[in-house]
Amino acid sequence: MAAGESSFKIILGSSSMARQRILAEMGYEFTIMTADIDEKSIRKEKPEELVMALAEAKATAIMSRLQNTGSMLEKDAHTTLLITADTVVVYKGMIREKPCSEEEAREFIKGYSGANAAVVGSVLVTNLRTGASKGGWEGAEVYFHDIPEEAIDSLVKFVYICNHLDFFSLDSSLS
Repeated sequence: MAAGESSFKIILGSSSMARQRILAEMGYEFTIMTADIDEKSIRKEKPEELVMALAEAKATAIMSRLQNTGSMLEKDAHTTLLITADTVVVYKGMIREKPCSEEEAREFIKGYSGANAAVVGSVLVTNLRTGASKGGWEGAEVYFHDIPEEAIDSLVKFVYICNHLDFFSLDSSLS
């Protein structure tokens, strides 16, 4: 059921173009709010725990901002669902998050050439009316062919400009 027909509203707690595209392609209308959190200050040893902790921290930050600005829903308002998420890459046993520089983006992508990496992502859905939330994580192994230098150059610019690892969900937008 599309958002226009539903009895709930959606806030996407993410600036990820891939996440926005998924909701839009499903026919949902949604508002975007991003969490102003220091993701690097949240550390966990296991990638599954890290992505869940980051999704939860994003939800907490957005809910706090809504409360502080008086934007929290009234008792009789439609239910609003807040969707937060996070994704990390595990390469050679090390958790990788968003590259911090163009050089780091190049290093990451060159390393993936002819190799494999695990992608671990989480989603947390919070009902802002009741405070109830449900979430989970999933992982996938990604195998790469050799990546030509020209493609690496294009990917570095794209990943660094976008400042997120939507690299793993790219379609033909770079060709």
